[in-house]
Amino acid sequence: MEKTFNLILTGVGGQGIITLLQVIDETAFVEGYDVRSSELHGLSQRGGSVEAHIRFGRKVYSPMVQNGQADLIIALELLEGLRESAKAGGKTRLLVNEYLLPFIGSPAKEEIVKDLNKVKSELYLVPASQECKDKLQNDVVCTLYLLGYAVGKGLIPFKKESVLRAIKNVIPEKYLDLNINAFKLGHD
Repeated sequence: MEKTFNLILTGVGGQGIITLLQVIDETAFVEGYDVRSSELHGLSQRGGSVEAHIRFGRKVYSPMVQNGQADLIIALELLEGLRESAKAGGKTRLLVNEYLLPFIGSPAKEEIVKDLNKVKSELYLVPASQECKDKLQNDVVCTLYLLGYAVGKGLIPFKKESVLRAIKNVIPEKYLDLNINAFKLGHD
């Protein structure tokens, strides 16, 4: 890969963004890329916004993705996906989990989806949380489902085997099978 790949992860506290960041960092390392990442979180432990930037390629100097320069944005929550879509450029692909964290005064899911469809980027709306809840009885692993989806659809330039190796290097043994199954479910 000649060009640096720019990735933004977004969601709310408790969804596993930092774990996903670690798996992606490790995958980039396994594939021999130079990788830089940065996490931005405020009230993340209370359901607040969490954002992570990851850049990998031949040589990377800064972890921050500039507005309009993301190749891929992975959003674990609809409203956070809509907020982050403001940073998308014409070449950005948006991979958004169809999960909405309910709060008083939150817009309806249909309104958010309607607004997301107006974004001038390639949009992938995926029911990752629901799929993981239905098939794995755990919706928190939707992070690895979304990564599997991104790899399977060619949205991120990683090999399946490299991600599986990274998962084994990052995820604790007692959660390993569940996370691998989530990745494979999203990939296939």
